[in-house]
Amino acid sequence: MTVETNTVRESGHRGFEGKVAFVTGGTRGIGAAISRALAAEGATVAAGYSRNTVRAEEHCEELEGLGVPASIHRGNIASAEDCARTVDEVIDLHGRLDILVNNAGITSDARMIKMTPEDWYTVLAVNLSGAFFCSQAALRHMLERCSGRVVNISSLAGQTGNIGQTNYAASKSGMFGLTKTMALEAASLLDREDRLDPDGAGVTVNCVAPGFTATEMVSTIPGKVLDGITARIPVKRLGRPEEIARVVRFLCADESAYITGQVWGVNGGLEM
Repeated sequence: MTVETNTVRESGHRGFEGKVAFVTGGTRGIGAAISRALAAEGATVAAGYSRNTVRAEEHCEELEGLGVPASIHRGNIASAEDCARTVDEVIDLHGRLDILVNNAGITSDARMIKMTPEDWYTVLAVNLSGAFFCSQAALRHMLERCSGRVVNISSLAGQTGNIGQTNYAASKSGMFGLTKTMALEAASLLDREDRLDPDGAGVTVNCVAPGFTATEMVSTIPGKVLDGITARIPVKRLGRPEEIARVVRFLCADESAYITGQVWGVNGGLEM
């Protein structure tokens, strides 16, 4: 684990100064872009990862270069125990947790009739159960403080389906129900305890569903197949990780307190 000791910030106010964000799968692809976007706004960023320690340490140094404290946390997102442990690590290390971005995800593609039980259970455990267990641990802390943001990163595949990705599409579609139920329960619990502040940041839970985005995951798609996909996208290009991160950053702001339980599609119009 690496922790920045130099906390000198750029001149001028940044919107997330003093806040702590935990981004699962936060050292590569869309997760890395989200980590950078939050750090650029002054947030302390804790990035979760599973295997590549060298890459994670390099990413942590990059975040520190933005003038904010940063840390990396290794764990198995499919493990309820590791999810709780890493959330507790972030809170113990940084003193609080304001933002959780459930970004970690994997694929294990096969046609449904050939998909193995391991393919099914592993993808569901990482993509959906991991988001549940991290949120469960984080929301306890956020509800005590009456303030927090949870953003789940789903996928266009969860909205439209995708051949060869029954497990992935099911896990990402499941995040919609997870998001809406968590949003309802968070608001309900605060209301029941008469702790809903109309002028406060509150506790919100939202979901972002990216379309085809230029990441390592998409780079494995054969060129001709990817050309066909791009041709179907109304804006005729892939998304950029930074464009997903921009929506996440917006939803994490205190000023977005009236937005909860929503699914935000960022897909170049492909869902239409």
